Amino acid sequence: MSKPVLWIVIPCYNEEQVLPITAPMFLEKIHSLTAQGLVSDKSRVLFVNDGSRDKTWELIQGFAAQDEHYIGISQSRNRGHQNAVLAGLMEALHSDSCDITISIDCDGQDDINAMDEMVKKYLDGAEVVYGVRSRRDTDTFFKRFTAEGFYHVMNALGADIVFNHADYRLMSHRALEGLEQFKEVNLFLRGIVPMIGYTVGTVEYERGERFAGESKYPLGKMVTFAFEGITSLSVKPIRMITIGGLLICLISLIMLIKSFVDYFNGNVVPGWASIMVSIWVLGGLQIFAIGIIGEYIGKTYLETKKRPKYIIESVILDDKDISIDRNW
Repeated sequence: MSKPVLWIVIPCYNEEQVLPITAPMFLEKIHSLTAQGLVSDKSRVLFVNDGSRDKTWELIQGFAAQDEHYIGISQSRNRGHQNAVLAGLMEALHSDSCDITISIDCDGQDDINAMDEMVKKYLDGAEVVYGVRSRRDTDTFFKRFTAEGFYHVMNALGADIVFNHADYRLMSHRALEGLEQFKEVNLFLRGIVPMIGYTVGTVEYERGERFAGESKYPLGKMVTFAFEGITSLSVKPIRMITIGGLLICLISLIMLIKSFVDYFNGNVVPGWASIMVSIWVLGGLQIFAIGIIGEYIGKTYLETKKRPKYIIESVILDDKDISIDRNW
């Protein structure tokens, strides 16, 4: 078996402070993996400039001029972290010279040495290998509580995401072909990648502190990102509204019966029954109707994403198990 060609895909946005520190680390990791015989010496470090306003792109150009292992692409404007990661992955897929990719942020917080185990798991047959944080000791209590709560909420809503996994993952060429078939506009790769299937593996690592610069995910962006993830992967919130409206309708029916009982017993102020019934019944019916409409909108919403109904991994032909990618 020939050694796989690895592309390390690194999204960058205004990273002029940290790139001079971490870029040599990524290059050294390529050399280390090559020396161990795990990857080909044709492996590359791909920087994806996400419309940076500082000198990030100039630094990438300088790295590429110094060493052939550095390559880069630059987007016309800032499209966000998820789109930058996807752009790098698709560039690797269509290069016809890449067998596996590892996506990782350029801030140096994710343990680069975990790549060794990721590649080994790929060589053992895994098509996707997730980098999973073993603990969150470096996070504040608030960030740890909200982050872990987010994963629990996503799983409760039916989204299949890997707990404590961000975007540090290995993907084979085959897995990238599967990813290409998902035509999502509102990307949430943590939820999309598990939908691809195939054999998966996990590698635990400890996340460190950022080497330099500022985090690109303040509280506001984290909340927006979480909301995007929930609305991109699940229609359960709409169904919860529908169920809530139905429950209110049932409560309104009980209140209606109670109002009639109180009316005939003379224990009610004139006009109270009609007001209570109208409030409960109309309110319940409105919420229930909105929920029903939302259910149809949710289904239409999922259809417009044009997700493949299934991806066939392999078929048996002439008594041989042949790997094949096919979708419908």
